[in-house]
Amino acid sequence: MMAHDVIAPVLLPLLAGIMLVLLRGKSLLLQRSLSILSILLQIFLAAGLLTQVSDGAILTYSLGDWPAPFGILLVADRLAVWMLLVTSLVALFSLLYAFNGTDSNGHHFHALFQLQLFGLNGAFLTGDLFNLFVFFEILLIASYSLLLHGGGRLRTKAGLHFVVINLVGSTLFLFAVGVLYGLLGTLNMADLAARIAVMPQEQAPLIKAAGLLLFSVFALKAALVPLYLWLPSAYAHTSAPVAALFAIMTKVGVYSILRIYTLLFGAQGGLAANLIEPWLLPLALLTLLIGMAGVVASSGLRQQTAYLVVASVGSLLTSLGLNTEAGIAAGLYYLPHSTFAAAACFLLVNSIVNRRGALADKFEPAPPIQHARLLGGLFFVTAVLLAGLPPLSGFIGKFMILRAALTHPQLVWIMAIILITSLLALIALARSGSLLFYKVQGVPEPVNFTSSAVFTEIMPIIGLLSLCLGLVLFAGPVSDYLQLTAEQLRQPGGYIRAVLLMEESN
Repeated sequence: MMAHDVIAPVLLPLLAGIMLVLLRGKSLLLQRSLSILSILLQIFLAAGLLTQVSDGAILTYSLGDWPAPFGILLVADRLAVWMLLVTSLVALFSLLYAFNGTDSNGHHFHALFQLQLFGLNGAFLTGDLFNLFVFFEILLIASYSLLLHGGGRLRTKAGLHFVVINLVGSTLFLFAVGVLYGLLGTLNMADLAARIAVMPQEQAPLIKAAGLLLFSVFALKAALVPLYLWLPSAYAHTSAPVAALFAIMTKVGVYSILRIYTLLFGAQGGLAANLIEPWLLPLALLTLLIGMAGVVASSGLRQQTAYLVVASVGSLLTSLGLNTEAGIAAGLYYLPHSTFAAAACFLLVNSIVNRRGALADKFEPAPPIQHARLLGGLFFVTAVLLAGLPPLSGFIGKFMILRAALTHPQLVWIMAIILITSLLALIALARSGSLLFYKVQGVPEPVNFTSSAVFTEIMPIIGLLSLCLGLVLFAGPVSDYLQLTAEQLRQPGGYIRAVLLMEESN
């Protein structure tokens, strides 16, 4: 179904970014107003698209009215729109927190923020494998600049590692795209799916090799073991609002794995059917274990939060690795929970660090901090979310994953690893909270925060935690929507027909 509003979530941040570049040197208030207006409109657009696709409709938009295999195609289905909505909500509260001063520490923060959203939204909506690569590159440019925003030796070092390893990933992506195009003559994902399903025997080895190469690229973006080492340093050393926005970055890799390997290499993938099934679940469980080991061994709160992101990727990909509709639905519920909770934790950690003086985020006793009761309460709620304790969304997400795994042959391993890592998360976060808020010593430093400053600092954190609460209050309709999303993904014929019939109508 041709729909012109599918392109709006891509055009809006691009146009806002261009306008913000032109407004360099103008009032910071004007830049903030334009940037926040853009994100509010993106939330509105995502919600509108959600109502359009909730009945199973697949919306398409062909740029320049070129036929699908030759032109740039955007496709909005339940999964893509769900990702748009999660991204815009995280961006809203990350940007609001940046108004506390982060956006004034360097040039073009708001333009780069919108460019990041341009890349994210484009990656979720594109129906073409090459343009997925293009949007990945836009993400790399914007994220590298945002990571370095404000400067500093540690940020520069982490940024260098970040960009080098992602450039290697981009090179591998191009190799895989080149092989697929050389063999199949198309990069439109629906067209690729139709051709891979009937590929001849002699092409199968090269197509499988290209598929596994793509998996390595997406695993790098998702921070799957052993390709996760870039994440802890990058996320721990960037500014808090950027780290909060980066909570959705690993989900781009997860989204790409889910999209490509249900559409191209799923049960209908012919000789390449279920290509990554033997790899995904073991690597996901190993990521969960290593991520949680990093959480326990961390020497600082920022590093611990970064490793919690790695562990959440392991939990998320474990659910997808079950290769069932129930597993995919559980993962899609756990995805926004882990994103909102990690983003809130990054912002909360920064507020705590700003009150601890020279000790910053180190796990060492420090003098009592201002607003300790408020921050301690928020830390407790965040810890409950991240550890997966009842009655919040983390518990519901993990319960859904465990329930989906009941019929899996590796049930014992899956349950043991998820439950043990949840216990380790609880122990590590309890230790962190006790060191930060109870084992205090010395005289408080005279740091004063005005009531308005505290409100603008705390409100985005409460907003993100409220989104997790919303996942609990509306768990029924949300899980119903995600179950239908999983069914749509497991039956890619509808996606293929929506794109190729549009091509014929043109």
